[in-house]
Amino acid sequence: MSVRLSPSSAPRAGASALKPRRHLAWAPARHALLWLAAFVALGALLVILYPDAHQDDAGAHFLGARWAWRPGHHTMLVDVWGRPLFTLLYLLPAQLGYVAAKLMTVVVCAAAAWQTWRLAEQLGLARAPLAVPLLVLQPSVLLLSVETMTEPLFALVFTVALRLHLGGRVRAGMATASLLPLARPEGFFLCALWGVWVLLDRRDAGRPWWRRVRSTLWLAAGVGVWWLAALAITGDPLFIKHNWPGNWAADESTYGRGSFWTYWQLRREIVGPVLWVPFVVGLAVLLARRRLVETTSAVLVLFVLHSFLWAQGTMGSAGYPRYFVCVAPAIAVIALAGWNAIATLASPVLGMLPRRVARLGAWVAAGAVLAVSAQRALAYVDAMPWSRDARAADDVHAWFRQHPRPVRQLAWTRAYAAILFDWDPWGGLSLGGNRAQKLAALRAAVPGTLVFLDREAGANNFGLAPTDIAEAGFTLLYERHYHLARRLPGPAWQVNEPPRWLYGEAVRSGALYLFYKE
Repeated sequence: MSVRLSPSSAPRAGASALKPRRHLAWAPARHALLWLAAFVALGALLVILYPDAHQDDAGAHFLGARWAWRPGHHTMLVDVWGRPLFTLLYLLPAQLGYVAAKLMTVVVCAAAAWQTWRLAEQLGLARAPLAVPLLVLQPSVLLLSVETMTEPLFALVFTVALRLHLGGRVRAGMATASLLPLARPEGFFLCALWGVWVLLDRRDAGRPWWRRVRSTLWLAAGVGVWWLAALAITGDPLFIKHNWPGNWAADESTYGRGSFWTYWQLRREIVGPVLWVPFVVGLAVLLARRRLVETTSAVLVLFVLHSFLWAQGTMGSAGYPRYFVCVAPAIAVIALAGWNAIATLASPVLGMLPRRVARLGAWVAAGAVLAVSAQRALAYVDAMPWSRDARAADDVHAWFRQHPRPVRQLAWTRAYAAILFDWDPWGGLSLGGNRAQKLAALRAAVPGTLVFLDREAGANNFGLAPTDIAEAGFTLLYERHYHLARRLPGPAWQVNEPPRWLYGEAVRSGALYLFYKE
């Protein structure tokens, strides 16, 4: 049974009225490649400037990929929180170190940008190469493009699957989309949406509905492979259920809750302080004309889903703007449609001017929008407080290498410490449980145990202060108080919307400690 459909068949909801472009034109390809080259160079520079990440999850994902191949750690290959697709793809880069893994994310984002441009070409949108900067200049995309988070990989798989679907290769699109749950839990919801697209696809009107329903089983292929791999590795047929994080339960509100409109308030971090305007225009135009239904519905479903979860405080939702990196390529395409609509509206005014003046004015306006967007996106990356802390941690680690002690056990409050010491994340001294259990574990620690304590993370995430470590029988080896300014000149990122706690001061202060049990 063939599920391949012709892209040139009768127009359907979401199909471009323009003929899809099957071959690359050199001029647009050159422009897209220049944008991509600039992004890759910038990404490599940001990897050097910011050695860690804005959240601890990135370091934990790296550690999972680095150690998953070791005996006794193979369950990490199918771990729910660790994301099997991410762990598998980053397995080799992680062996080369944290920098190599972060550069892998730059490559993943560059591939997603390339696919986004090809999607814009496929849809027949004018100025298709602009899809590249409209993607990478989304503040949250640029932030995650130099970290080891899972959203960029999700975005790449999503874009490839969408291109296959829109190009008529529906079965291949479903098979590719089935990998989305292996990258992030949002994949379960987008696969459900994908099934609706297939069932309502007018290109397939000749097939009985029950055959269409049967064909959607391709959307379960990825989870099926995941289940088989988990069974082979663990022997537990219910491993995925048993491994499901406790704070992802329907009645769990670990990170609190907020307004349903929080993500609208965060539009400047999701789309950009300037680029959200063409995005809104594009969304309105596409909805009014019922065009690019797949692209718009993916963004809207994710918006409604996360807004509901955050408003209800359920399934561990945290209100992070980074969630929308998952559909950032669709956001870029919608923004490009809005950019074109604005250009069309401005054309009568420009037509009243001399041709050279009009062309120059259009270039200056476009350049100004992109320049401001680039500055704002870079300022957003630079504003993240934890991204700066790595500089102080590097200094502390360098001091210990100059004053070495035998380390039999390591405890840490930030994953970057385990990365610096290249320590088995499952072989460290556990600081889990309640406060009494943490203190008991510290008191029972063997001689040769080293504790790398970040004062802020220790207090906020573990309820531990330096005095607690000392009272548990540890000696203070080194104490480092730091004051870290932002790296980049120019206006800082100003935020008036929640969550304000994500953003640091112009100069970030803190303290790091090394404690050792003799």
